[in-house]
Amino acid sequence: MPSSGPIGIFDSGIGGMTVAQAIRKALPNERFIYFGDTAHLPYGDKSPESIRHYAARITQYLMDQKCKAIVIACNTASAHAFKTVCDVAGPHVPVINVIDPVAQYVAGKFKKQNIGVIGTKGTIASRVYVNRIEKLNKSLKVISNATPLLASMIEEGFYNNKISQTIINSYLSKPNFKDIDALILACTHYPLIRKEVDLFYKKKIEIIDNGEVAASALKAALGEQDLLNNRKTKTKDIFVVSDYTEAFELSTKIFFGEKVVLKTARIWK
Repeated sequence: MPSSGPIGIFDSGIGGMTVAQAIRKALPNERFIYFGDTAHLPYGDKSPESIRHYAARITQYLMDQKCKAIVIACNTASAHAFKTVCDVAGPHVPVINVIDPVAQYVAGKFKKQNIGVIGTKGTIASRVYVNRIEKLNKSLKVISNATPLLASMIEEGFYNNKISQTIINSYLSKPNFKDIDALILACTHYPLIRKEVDLFYKKKIEIIDNGEVAASALKAALGEQDLLNNRKTKTKDIFVVSDYTEAFELSTKIFFGEKVVLKTARIWK
C-alpha cells in the first residue's frame, strides 16, 4: 500500500467518530474513510459470529477503497473480530483495535495498582479489559463497573451539565472504585464526558481514553512499516454509513466536533 492511501476506520455507529477525531489530531497529514454500520447497530446485542461477519464485509469494503491500515473503533468488534479483520486485511496492512493498545499501555505504566474500567453492560460483562490487562501484568487489579445510562445520555446531548454530572458522580462513587489509580473510558462515547470525569476525581488520577491510545498505536504501526504520509493531504476525509438517517448525520457534530456529509454504501445487498 502507498503511504498516501487512506486509513479505514469502522464502528457499528457513531461512537467511533471520537476515535477518528483522535486520529486526525495525532496524524494531521493523513486522510481516512470512516464506516458506520448503522444497518446493524448496536453490535453489543449481536452474537460474536454475526459481529465477525459484519467486520469481515466492512474490512473488505475498506480494502477495496485502497486503505493502508484498518482501525476497529468499536469495543465489541475489537473483542470478537480482531483476528477476522487481520485475516481479511492481509499480513501487510496494520490493524489496530481499541482494546489491546490500552491493555499494553496500562500493563506497562502501572505497577501493583488498581485500575478502574467503565463501559457498556456488554463490554464489562465480557471482562475483556480485566482479562487482557491482568494477563499482561499480574500485579495489577482491574475493577470494572457497567455504566449503561451514559452512552444514550451522550447521544441525546446530555453532557457537561448538572444532570449528566449527577449521573456520572453516582456511577463513579461506587465503593469498589474508592481506591483506583487510573480509569479507562472503555466506550468510544465517553471522551465527551472526560471533563466531567476529571472534575469528579479533581484530576488526581489518570483518565485513559482508548481512542487516544489507539491513535498513538496506529502512528507507531504506520511508522514501523514506512506508511506515514509526510505531506498534508488535500483530499477530504470520507464518512460512510450502511443505512442513512438524517438524525445520525446531525449527531456527527457532537462526536466528531464538526458536521460531516454522509455517503451511503449498501454493502449488505
